[in-house]
This record gives sequence, C-alpha cells and structure tokens, in this order.
Amino acid sequence: MSFWHKMSWKTEGIQVAAPVQWRQLDGIVSVLWEAESQAGASGYYLADDPRIMFFFNDVSPHVRISNRNDDFARSSRAMARAVYVPAGVPMWTSNKTTHRFSHLNLHLHKDRALRYLTPSVGSSAAQMAIRRPVELHNVVAIETLAKLLADEIISPSKHAVYAESLVGSIVAGLLDIPAEANEKAGGRLTQAQMNKLLSRIEKLGDYRMTVADMAATVDLSESWFANVFKQTTGKSPLQWQLFKRIEQAKYLLRETDLSIASVAAQLGFSDQAHLTKVFRQVAGEPPAAWRKMQQV
Repeated sequence: MSFWHKMSWKTEGIQVAAPVQWRQLDGIVSVLWEAESQAGASGYYLADDPRIMFFFNDVSPHVRISNRNDDFARSSRAMARAVYVPAGVPMWTSNKTTHRFSHLNLHLHKDRALRYLTPSVGSSAAQMAIRRPVELHNVVAIETLAKLLADEIISPSKHAVYAESLVGSIVAGLLDIPAEANEKAGGRLTQAQMNKLLSRIEKLGDYRMTVADMAATVDLSESWFANVFKQTTGKSPLQWQLFKRIEQAKYLLRETDLSIASVAAQLGFSDQAHLTKVFRQVAGEPPAAWRKMQQV
C-alpha cells in the first residue's frame, strides 16, 4: 500500500538536532526524530491518520500535552513515554524547561492498522481500538521493539516485512485491546490500585485530577482505566472525584467554622455559587441548610 501521511503542525522553540531519518513501509511511515526544545516552546499537531509517538527518554518532567487549547492549564497532563493518537485528534504541547529528546513517530494508514488487528480480535474490537487514545508511562513491554525498529530505520538490514512486523507488535502492545478474560469479567481495579489512587488524590487536597493522570497513577491506558474504574466504583472518574470533593466539603462545614466561600476556594470550586449548585445536586440541599441541620 503506497502511503504518505498527512499532518498539520506548527512548533515554536523546537529545533531538529540531527538529520531526520525515515522509512516508508506498507501503509506505514516511520520517522525518527532527535530535537532540542527551549523553555517555553510549544507545538500543535493534527494528523489525518492514526499515529504513535514513542519517546526514548522520559520527557514527562518537561512537556505537558492537551487535546484542548482553550483550557490548556486545566486539561493538560505530563507527556507519556508512548502515546497513540487516533486520526483527527489534535494535540497541543508546552515545554517548561530546555531539554533534548529523541522519539519515534509511526504514521499508520487506518486500513493497515485494521489489517493488523481484525484477524485476531474481530472487526468491531479493532474499530473500537483504533478510535481510543492511549498514553503509557510504563513502556517496558514495547521499548525493546521500538529500539529494534529505530535500528532498522537508521540502517536497514532485513526485508521490510521485519520492520512491518515490529510496527505490528508495537500497535498490538500499545493499543487498548483488553485481554479476552478481562473483557468477559468486565475488569475491576484491585484494592492496591485504589489505595494508590486515593493516596495520590488526597495529597492534592482538592480531589482534582485529569482522567489521564489518574490512569497513569495505576499504569493503565486512559480509556481502559475509565471503563474498569466505573466497574469498580459505579461512577465515572470525574463523578467520583466530585463526590469526594462534596464529602470533604461536608467535613469542613461540619468540623470547622470556615465560611462557605472559603470551603469553595479550598476545594477548587470557582466560587460559592458553584459549590452551592454542586452540593445541592449531590446532597439534595444547599450547604448552608446542610450545615444548619448538622448543628441541631
């Protein structure tokens, strides 16, 4: 399949540090980048085809990413080591510090990705998998494959089918394709995973984490985490956090003399009216009335 990817992108403060190396395969374009990013650098990327980004070094302390530019500060999260971006999903990046990085970009024709997956998992599961974004911080399972593929890009030594099979293994290892046993069981978080998540969230104080950050805490992809989290708690991650924030608001209203406005500020609500609206939805009455009943 003759294929060349289509991508719109714009960067500021990022410079290529070595010649870009690439290899065109059957329905795949594999590109090896080495670059240097300045503090305050930014980027925008939008591709017509699915793509995978694999970083050979950990850039999470330096780079934040988001799929929304209108609310970057709240929607951004640390860049993962491996990222799968479905076709048509935009990405914005912001760099906090100067750093050098190398990464592998794999641009996949949609039909090629489906050809990898459909014979093994079926058409429906394959279609769902290529539509789900994935971000992994733990890349042990695919790091060796990525390094072998990089070697083949730099210095091809075998038939193209070898490089294509490496890409296929990376796709299968990265995309969110639940194991058959987990699909049948529905999947649940373990108590250890819930404890780890609770510990991380409680340290933040206001119970506000993105779903991507919650998933990264327990080393799961964002979409699979959202599914098993709801199976475990009965709520979506954001609903669960909201209920936790209201529980904390109840504690502060009952055990302290803080004003409702101060409670709202402490728990990250935009203002007292915002807290009142959410509190009424969850608790059935506004915080002032709830506090008064506790004092009877």
